[in-house]
Amino acid sequence: EFILKMMVSMETAAEHERILREIESTDTNCIGPTLRSVYDGQEHGLFMEKLDVRIRNHDREIEKMCNHHFQGFVDSITELLKVRGEAQKLKSQVTETNRRLQDDGKELISSMEELKQCRVQQRNIATTIDKLTHCLPVLEMYSRLQEQMKAKRYYPALRTLEQLEQKCLPRAGQYRFCSIMAENIPKLRTQIRDTAMSQLRDFLESIRKHSDKIGETAIKQAQLQRSLDSSVSTQPRALIGRRGRKEAAAAAGIAAMDSNGQGGSPMSEQDSGILDVEDDEDDEVPGAQDLVDFSPVYRCLHIYTVLGLRDVFENYYRKQRRKQARLVLQPHSNMHETLEGYRRYFNQIVGFFVVEDHVLHTTQGLVNRAYVEELWEMALSKIVAALRTHSSYCDDPNLVLDLKNLIVLFADTLQGYGFPVTHLFDMLLEMREQYGEILLKRWNLTFRQILDQDNYSPIPVSTEQEFRHYTSQFPLQDPELEKAHDNENKKLPFSEFVPKVYCQLKEFIYACLKYSEDLHLSSTEVDDMIRKSTNLLLTRTLSHCLQYAIKKKNVGLAELVQVIINTTHLEQSCHFLEEFISNITNVPPDTVNATKLYGTSTFKDARHAAEAEIYTSLNAKIDQFLQLADYDWLAAVQGGGALTASDYLIDLIAFLKSTFSVFTNLPGKVAQTACMSACKHISTSLMQLLLDPEVRQISMGALHQLNTDVQECESFARAGPVAGFQGDTLLLAFSDLRQLLELFVQWDWSTYLADYGKPTCKYLRVNPHTALALLEKMKEMSRKNNVFAQFRKTDRDRQKLIDTVIKQLRNLIAQHHT
Repeated sequence: EFILKMMVSMETAAEHERILREIESTDTNCIGPTLRSVYDGQEHGLFMEKLDVRIRNHDREIEKMCNHHFQGFVDSITELLKVRGEAQKLKSQVTETNRRLQDDGKELISSMEELKQCRVQQRNIATTIDKLTHCLPVLEMYSRLQEQMKAKRYYPALRTLEQLEQKCLPRAGQYRFCSIMAENIPKLRTQIRDTAMSQLRDFLESIRKHSDKIGETAIKQAQLQRSLDSSVSTQPRALIGRRGRKEAAAAAGIAAMDSNGQGGSPMSEQDSGILDVEDDEDDEVPGAQDLVDFSPVYRCLHIYTVLGLRDVFENYYRKQRRKQARLVLQPHSNMHETLEGYRRYFNQIVGFFVVEDHVLHTTQGLVNRAYVEELWEMALSKIVAALRTHSSYCDDPNLVLDLKNLIVLFADTLQGYGFPVTHLFDMLLEMREQYGEILLKRWNLTFRQILDQDNYSPIPVSTEQEFRHYTSQFPLQDPELEKAHDNENKKLPFSEFVPKVYCQLKEFIYACLKYSEDLHLSSTEVDDMIRKSTNLLLTRTLSHCLQYAIKKKNVGLAELVQVIINTTHLEQSCHFLEEFISNITNVPPDTVNATKLYGTSTFKDARHAAEAEIYTSLNAKIDQFLQLADYDWLAAVQGGGALTASDYLIDLIAFLKSTFSVFTNLPGKVAQTACMSACKHISTSLMQLLLDPEVRQISMGALHQLNTDVQECESFARAGPVAGFQGDTLLLAFSDLRQLLELFVQWDWSTYLADYGKPTCKYLRVNPHTALALLEKMKEMSRKNNVFAQFRKTDRDRQKLIDTVIKQLRNLIAQHHT
């Protein structure tokens, strides 16, 4: 325990020693924690004792130190007292020197103040000059901007505005006028943009109104080019050099606009009349573009490009032009009535696309080739549809021909600007069919008028001039007539109808040729088109007109005869028409696959129709005479004297003689056929009179009268009313009737019954049925007479004989026809 206490005491003493050393070496500001550790311990009194001991030790050391240095201190004080006097003198000297210095420095200070003020002013002036150097360009540029705005030079104004905003204003600093200018810049941009757009709208409205005049001028240029050159140029001559200069000028202007950033204006700004006529060269027709000032387009394009709104401008321009295109392509409802309506329609379309073509070639991408081609494709489809619709209303061939020429000129004009026009020429070929139909209708009226006005008489020719006149109109091939043309009262075999129709055929061919011109067709194609159209005229129109002339009422035999003669000559002239077409188309008629004319068959068919009509008409006339026949079927047999032919038959024979005398100019077969037909018809009609069911009784006296009439007919046939029959050929027409009448008049039934069926039979042409029917009528007549004369033996015998013959005929019929 004692050791423990000793150890604790030693630790406490060591701690107190440490604290004392720390107090001695530590700054008084930091002694607080050290003292706190003393107060926190329990040996506070012991520490205070040690602290007092340490203080007394230090006091003794201080006292020793002071005793050691006291003499040095006394010596120092003594020396200091000596120095005080010298210091007083020095002070007075310094004071005096300071006074003199202050007096001398007042002027210097005044000069320095003045120098200071000068330096401040100099610095302010330099600052002001520097600021003005930056501000004056702003003011000058703003002034220039105002002048440009006033002069409506908006593109340079926009460039000035750009320089003002990007370069000048940032250098000028934050001044109020700069702030005002900066605030006005967006407003000025908007004003320039709106003004440019307003000018563009005015431009679009102007070209919409004047597209008619622009197109008219462009078409005149194309027409002038066609008149100067046989082949249509791909571009109008008047525009080649001019367009080159325009495009070069416009391109130079755009390049200047792009390269000159300091107010340089494009060509369209510097020369507002870019499309004015530049040179009066050779009195040329002014270019279509020369009528329009395109500067609003260029200006607006440049402005919107600078504003970064080029896409907006392009879309707006294209949209507005599409709308205008739809308006231009909408034809007037009465366009088809006059050629002027079509001309205005074409002028507007040409004017529209001339403007687009110029914009395409003088701007960089405002419109591109794809856009223009798309617009043209749309326009082409609408143009073709409109022309098909409106041309279908037209029935005037001259108007259709003028329209075709106008369409060709329209197509050539646009082709000169690089637009494809194949569809237009295809449509013209379609219109060719319509034109052909209109021509056929017109020539149908012409042919009918010629036929109605014709006198159907040979043309009298009394002088050589008249002969040459008609032969110049129609290629007459008659050497005998050529030799005798100087004789008086000579007649051409055909009527006026022939040369008139031939001339009209040539006129029709000329009309077809006119339509084929300028359609870029080969000679072979033109020849083929003309031949096909001429065939339609021959086979349809002229054929129908001839049929109409032949079939119409009140056509006499003389007229029909003349129709046959006319068609014969027209048929002979067909190869001259072939040569005529070949001459005007320069295509030989023997070319492979060349279409042949159907004129020969047309006129041959008409001639056959006329021949058939002659036969029909002749038979009708014969029927009219036969209607006058008034036979007494109950007449008794005359005892003495020769019977005479019936009056109606004498008149009929006289008529036939006069009629057949007119047939001398007809082809032999026609006259022979007509004569044979007439005789057969007479024979058949007389046979029908005998066998008429209404005639129930026939006497032998009536048969004798009919036999006399047949003899008169045979006498007429034997006299040869028409040349060319061999022997008694014409008598064969009456052979059936002759054999039948001979059988009854001679009552040669035994021969008939015995030889029936043999080739050498005398009555080979007598049909047993016909004979039986006639016997039945005679039997009826005999029965009626027997009522009054039944006691006469001869009548009874005759009645029995008739009954016997009838019975034998029935047996014969039964044998040969079962």
